[in-house]
Amino acid sequence: MDDNRVRRTLVLALVCVAALGLGAKASSLWAATSPPRPKPHLTPPIIVKHADPRLVRSLRSSTWRWESLIGLRHSRLAVSLRSHRALRFWRARMQRVRRLAAHPPHRRAWLCIHRYEGSWWDSGDPYWGGLQMDRSFMRAYAPPALLRRGWANRWTPLEQMWVAERAHRSGRGFSPWPNTARACNLI
Repeated sequence: MDDNRVRRTLVLALVCVAALGLGAKASSLWAATSPPRPKPHLTPPIIVKHADPRLVRSLRSSTWRWESLIGLRHSRLAVSLRSHRALRFWRARMQRVRRLAAHPPHRRAWLCIHRYEGSWWDSGDPYWGGLQMDRSFMRAYAPPALLRRGWANRWTPLEQMWVAERAHRSGRGFSPWPNTARACNLI
């Protein structure tokens, strides 16, 4: 019996060794055929942030200023100022309005009048700017610009041309510049 016991223990030990060997072989086979484990991300996940409302307000304000200057109604958008849609809208609208503002309808005429008048930054009283606007002219045709920026010598040349364009559209034509308009063949 003692011999039987030794044989059983030996057989059991062989079975265990075989099982361990097969187990190791099976796990190595499984590891070779299984997909690799994903590595942890080194970059943080992308967090969707809201648009900066200050930037959106600034774009909207500039757009409205140029729209007022060139005689357009203010654009409107009924979404939150924090949305990316609002940022895209106001950025695109600002670019369109600036492109439109860069080409006043009578630009050549205003540049010709300017050639005979003064510097765009001429501050000599009683006339200011490149189109030599007096106080009553500026009060009548550019009250917001007058309040915000002062006399015409502080306005950009485009702003001065658009104020003159507003006077032209009101029916005055080129009459506020009688001599220079004649020299430019506008009257």
